[in-house]
Amino acid sequence: MRLKLVWIAVTCCVLASAIVAWAQSRKAGLYEVTTTMTWQQSPFPAGSGPSSAPRTSQVCVSQAQIDKYDGIPPQTRGDCQVTNMVKKADGYSASISCTGQMKTDGTVDATYDGAGRGKTRVHLTGAFQMGPSSKPVEMTILSDSTYKGADCGGVKPVGAAQ
Repeated sequence: MRLKLVWIAVTCCVLASAIVAWAQSRKAGLYEVTTTMTWQQSPFPAGSGPSSAPRTSQVCVSQAQIDKYDGIPPQTRGDCQVTNMVKKADGYSASISCTGQMKTDGTVDATYDGAGRGKTRVHLTGAFQMGPSSKPVEMTILSDSTYKGADCGGVKPVGAAQ
């Protein structure tokens, strides 16, 4: 159960930061995102934590989200908030803070090109609450996104309600 909670929290953080990067390119539609999480310090015994194998998913960003939030849908799932965003011509950097069972702070760095490809790096440090005690955590999450087209098909937009 703890592994599932970690993956949910981490996935929400990654989606929040990756959505920001995609929306910055102002291209609504379907993206394929491959994410790899690496633990520098895991709260779990060796071999029992979440896998660092790459995970690939389809993510939809709607034009309504881009229009309504000026390209940045707010975080509505999970316990992470992206703040202190500094926009650049080819990406952004920001701070990220997560609360809940996993309390972490970190940085987000994203780059993207005009062709719909992007890279996001999230680095988090903090603690994971395990029963009455907490364990230190440090992780790096790398995501590569590729724009697949304007039609999301059956994939629903993530993040903000429309």
